[in-house]
Amino acid sequence: MEPQEINVGIDTSSKQLDIYVRPTGQFFSVANDKNAIKQLQPLKPQRVLIESTGRLELEFVCAADKAGLPIVVCNPSQIRSFAKSAGRLAKTDKLDAMDIAHFGEAMKPGLSVLKPEKLREISDLLAVRSQCLEMSTMQKNRLQRMPKSVHKPIQTILNTIKKELQGIDKQLDKLVNSVSEWRQRRDLLLSAKGVGNVLAYTLMSELPELGQLNRKEIAALVGIAPMNRDSGNFQGKRYIRGGRHRVRTVLFVSIMSAIQHHPKLKPMYKRLVDAGKPKKVALVACMRKQITILNTMVKNNTYWDESMA
Repeated sequence: MEPQEINVGIDTSSKQLDIYVRPTGQFFSVANDKNAIKQLQPLKPQRVLIESTGRLELEFVCAADKAGLPIVVCNPSQIRSFAKSAGRLAKTDKLDAMDIAHFGEAMKPGLSVLKPEKLREISDLLAVRSQCLEMSTMQKNRLQRMPKSVHKPIQTILNTIKKELQGIDKQLDKLVNSVSEWRQRRDLLLSAKGVGNVLAYTLMSELPELGQLNRKEIAALVGIAPMNRDSGNFQGKRYIRGGRHRVRTVLFVSIMSAIQHHPKLKPMYKRLVDAGKPKKVALVACMRKQITILNTMVKNNTYWDESMA
């Protein structure tokens, strides 16, 4: 008989990791830190599966990857959908860990590849930058609504945020300039019309697959590929969903400017709107065109050429 695969499912909280081992049925809890890997190494698992929570799982995942454990970072919504399809409606920490382990055994997902430390730092800086911009927008709205008697502290907050944003931008430039390959990739992306530093850095840190996939695959990965809703004679509207939301958000902001000035995207947007397409549909089509252009540039290692667009 072939030895059974060991799939370890881990449910994450800020203080604790709840661990279920399939098919042995072993269940235990440990502190959420890098020392948790010591409990898993003797098991010699085929996969160690943990849900992506944003930050809570990061210390364990980095330690597990460094120790050579076969780590898989899972999409929480995919795990929940799998549990429901298996008839599981109840939800506890132990049941979640069981569902994660069962998902690994049934679906056999590929192992996750962690970003290099500097790329993770770029990603974190971009997240903080985005939060600073949100706070800046909130304060600007307050400045318009509140009486002049409180304008001074609001303006002080805005000045502080502006100063922090400048510091973050300097840190991002320093990180990218420290690696010649990243510097070359950034300069290549910046040569394209409608691409600024924030979009270039976001693509580098959040979309490492850029240039390695075809146009349909890269659009689906970002979440801007139209999904079918057809059944029999019924033909439903196409829609977009999922994907890398951070990439999609930054790309959307970039497109809002590109449709005003871009030599290819501006006429494309106008043509679609004049043809009766809703504006959001036209914007998504332009986003898809932009990511296709950038994907081709990176794949061929060529700088922007207006004729290729």
